[in-house]
Amino acid sequence: MDKEYIIVLITTPSKEVGEKIANALLEKKLAACVNMMAPIFSLYTWEEEINRDDEVLLIVKSRADLFESDLIPVVQAVHPYDVPEIIALPILMGSANYLAWIDDVTRQN
Repeated sequence: MDKEYIIVLITTPSKEVGEKIANALLEKKLAACVNMMAPIFSLYTWEEEINRDDEVLLIVKSRADLFESDLIPVVQAVHPYDVPEIIALPILMGSANYLAWIDDVTRQN
């Protein structure tokens, strides 16, 4: 693999917000594919309290070179949370055809 590919995990408060984020990423060619899993049940600490919420998990396939300068700002512009979860995990291996497809449909820097 010449390029670095990533899976980005983003939690959202609703399917509607998740779709807005997914559409923005796809339209700006920052993601090749976004899967939405719902509902997920999240427990987390925020402002010194333990919170329990149903959320939607976005699983985004993208490239590492698009993450910090492009993908994060697009998500933050749409996301209602003060501190949204936007984390990237490396794709260590993948089929050559699938990775080539990610290249074909995402923005080239």
